[in-house]
Amino acid sequence: MKKRALGAILILIIFLPILFLGGECFALFMALIGMLGYHELCYIRFGKRKKENQLPLTLKVLSYGGLLFLILNNWGSSEFKIILDYRILSLLLIIFFIPIIILSDEKKYNLEDAMFLMGSVLFLGLSFNLIILTRNYSLDYMLYFLLITTITDTFALFTGLLIGKHKLAEKISKNKTIEGLLGGTVMGIFVASVFYLTVINSNIDIINLLIVTMTLSLMGQLGDLVFSAIKREYDEKDFSNLIPGHGGILDRFDSIIFVIITATLFMSII
Repeated sequence: MKKRALGAILILIIFLPILFLGGECFALFMALIGMLGYHELCYIRFGKRKKENQLPLTLKVLSYGGLLFLILNNWGSSEFKIILDYRILSLLLIIFFIPIIILSDEKKYNLEDAMFLMGSVLFLGLSFNLIILTRNYSLDYMLYFLLITTITDTFALFTGLLIGKHKLAEKISKNKTIEGLLGGTVMGIFVASVFYLTVINSNIDIINLLIVTMTLSLMGQLGDLVFSAIKREYDEKDFSNLIPGHGGILDRFDSIIFVIITATLFMSII
């Protein structure tokens, strides 16, 4: 637990100043975080292969380039519009699928590998781009979303440890409980809603706010389970050991990614 607490302090020391600064600094930092997350995904799929069967270097370089472009695409905008040029999508398709024929070696690179890389680049590229656009739109809203995930995760952990008895999704994550989900959701709703009413808009319809906040809290926990399922698929406990007591980048950004994605559906309400 001490290691986890130290890891949390480390995250706050590094992340909060950059978050408050915003702008180009935040965008570049998110680009770095997104690429580290992509590296973690690639490692759990390709890292255990024998050296001679690992992903070709050229493909690695091109995929990182495509990811970087997607994350920083229209990075200075404050509108929730992801502008995708079909030429870029066409290029990504060529990059990931043509090598299946050129390499002609299923052990080195096959259709499943191509689908994995294409999906990973699009998913992480669009997700971290959306995080940048959200910060550009409003620091207060970004803090509101972060509060939902942080408070929900924290109280889900402690509630589960104290009174958790009924497993939530044992085949995916054996430590998560229904009691933890409920405890985390209730506290996430309470703290984030108080922040919203105090800082963002005190005139909002309370029922709408509670429904939206509850939905975001639940989606954040669902995102956690989705990434846990990926780790379970590849028999990994964490995506990496980059952050002491917390695992890797994707172990920390799993919830906020799904919260931000879902929040775009409710921006006209809140």
